[in-house]
Amino acid sequence: MALYFDTHEPTDLLKAFKKAIDDGKVTTWSYDDDGDFTHTPDQWVRKAWLRPKIESGRLALYILHPKATNISSMVYAVYHGRFIESMLVHCDKLFTNGIATAFPAGTDKVAPPTQ
Repeated sequence: MALYFDTHEPTDLLKAFKKAIDDGKVTTWSYDDDGDFTHTPDQWVRKAWLRPKIESGRLALYILHPKATNISSMVYAVYHGRFIESMLVHCDKLFTNGIATAFPAGTDKVAPPTQ
């Protein structure tokens, strides 16, 4: 359930998206002090977070679940689909491919640890 954006400059892509939020061009996403993104419409806010990670040749975003809550398929689909949509609208010249994995990948955290 990860997002990957292929780019030669992943740091620049991340900075450009955050700047678009800061400048009010992206109004449906915000980021917190940790740099994690959440979708801001009332129905979706804080249902999950996307944590960016700079990797070789790509910007990766891994999903994080809210405290003590699993991430549903619907939340996964909305967060990933709408994030890709926002990147295409606001940062399309800064990456070549944007993909979403169908299952957890990398450092995705979709459910709280079991005890």
